[in-house]
Amino acid sequence: MAGFVNRAVAAATAGILLAGPALAQTTGSGSSASSPFSGLFSGADPVENSPVDLQFRVSNGDAGLERRLRNASRITGALAEGRYTAQDVLAAARADYSRLLGLLYDEGYYDSVIDIRLDGVEAAGIAPLDAPQIVRQVVVTVNPGNAFRYSRADIAPIAPDTELPEDYRVGEIARTSDMRNAARRGVDGWREHGHAKADVAATEIIADHAARRIDSRIALTPGPMVRFGQLHATGNQRLSTRRLYKIAGFPEGQRFDPEKIETVRRRLRRSGVFSAITLEEAEALGLGNTLDVNLTVVEQKLRRAGAGFEISSNDGAMISGYWMHRNLLGGGERLRVDTELKDIGSGTSERDFKAGVRIDRPATLNPDITASVEARGERLREEDYDLDLGVFGFGLTWLPSERLTGETKLEYRRSRVRDDSGTTNFEILALPTTVTWDRRDVPTNAKRGFWLSGTATPFTGLDDTGSGLRVVTEGRGYRSFGEDERVTLAARARVGTIWGPEIEETPRDYLFWSGGGGSVRGQPFESLGVRAIAGGPEGTIRTGGMSVANVTGEVRFQVRPRIGVVAFADAGRVWADSGFGGDTDWHAGAGLGVRYDTPVGPLRLDVAGPVGGDTGEGVQLYLGLGQAF
Repeated sequence: MAGFVNRAVAAATAGILLAGPALAQTTGSGSSASSPFSGLFSGADPVENSPVDLQFRVSNGDAGLERRLRNASRITGALAEGRYTAQDVLAAARADYSRLLGLLYDEGYYDSVIDIRLDGVEAAGIAPLDAPQIVRQVVVTVNPGNAFRYSRADIAPIAPDTELPEDYRVGEIARTSDMRNAARRGVDGWREHGHAKADVAATEIIADHAARRIDSRIALTPGPMVRFGQLHATGNQRLSTRRLYKIAGFPEGQRFDPEKIETVRRRLRRSGVFSAITLEEAEALGLGNTLDVNLTVVEQKLRRAGAGFEISSNDGAMISGYWMHRNLLGGGERLRVDTELKDIGSGTSERDFKAGVRIDRPATLNPDITASVEARGERLREEDYDLDLGVFGFGLTWLPSERLTGETKLEYRRSRVRDDSGTTNFEILALPTTVTWDRRDVPTNAKRGFWLSGTATPFTGLDDTGSGLRVVTEGRGYRSFGEDERVTLAARARVGTIWGPEIEETPRDYLFWSGGGGSVRGQPFESLGVRAIAGGPEGTIRTGGMSVANVTGEVRFQVRPRIGVVAFADAGRVWADSGFGGDTDWHAGAGLGVRYDTPVGPLRLDVAGPVGGDTGEGVQLYLGLGQAF
């Protein structure tokens, strides 16, 4: 039979050597084979409107296998890229013998026959310089044969707690990918136990074609226990080398652990100073079995600016912007200036303005602690009150991992409030402390995972301001299902309360409101509060409450790769007293939204209306960047 006929397994890739007779035989002339394991992961879509008719035929009728072969084919890729010349098609066809054979090995087929014909002529029999003038039809015929199974699947020695692939065991289909994964996990297991130079010492993989069985044996060599040597850094220009080492926090002298190298990479990346980071282990061990690591960095541009926006039909527009300097004093210090203008064109309040300056210094006290100094001011002109606020604070942020963050600040806050009860001044010292655990898959557009945050703020009032404790917790959860996880259920819950002072002694910016895009869509911004402070023509004035609870549920459906639709419902409740006691009221809203994915997150358009309570009427429109939560 003409074609590419595999009679035994013999190849080498990723440290695995396959032992046996000749790799393959062909009855056509001029055919050669490369490693059957290379290039298996680049795919291409089926070619439409091509002048070359490409057909794939799999003898066992396995549609899934046919699709994988077609997507892996060099011919498919060439036609998809518009390369239709006979020379291009012939070159792709000759490369496809080993490429498709490698995919079949990965499926456990070791007796496969591959036949590729160009206008009826076997491609393996056409010399590279004897290509026809034109190719009109390509027929790829594959007889995969029968899947082989393991008669032996041994790997030794392995480190404690090493998890090998579940399918690398006697009786399972003998896929070459499982053999590679077993070898890689075996090596990684030893590296995680401090053996940095662990490697594959030898492999023996023999195919018994009569019994359709694979005998697989992999021998590992752990090598010596290794400790970290020195870090050698290059590439920094404006950042001092001393500070570079401080930020990296290289674990010199400690037992080798690949996760510690990733921790160094993570610290350097989150500093924001570098656009590229390369960490390479030295090829040879030093004295005392120590391992040096070479670090090469490329610094980012010093300055960066950005902007954001959001639009609500009731509250008007919000625009924000920032300017940042990445390396202010040569030690990785980050200066950031933020401004925000809200309620532009609002029908219920005047414009609000915020501005702030913050300096962050990474690797303060230890590599995982960032120190910050911040000053900001706010001017709020809401329907029921006016607020002028100034804040100055010093903080420490602890970043032990990409998932867990802790932050504490010492703040001095001074505010002046004008409402129907008159003018009231508040002055406090506060110590807000926040812990956040982020397990979302994609923070800007999560499909799975959860996000939890809790903030406790003890505060001491000066002059007539009360003292107490403010606590806020919030949780978000995401779960996707269906084909390609096109449906996502998302939920959010937030509760908060204040203990200690009376409501009139509590800073107004610490009180809780509900309503608007950040809490209950469909209800006007801060439309739900309480009446518990004496004053005004009605005997009391409307303010935020001492306790709050908000819940939100969304069903997100991905209609097309970039377009999604959302149905949502929000509800909120505010209490006049601490601990969710006293007078209370609630409201709710619901609506529909559209999402358009962009490189920086989904563009969001929500339309909502009230469905409960008496704080709003009519339709609210919200436009912004990013999911609602």
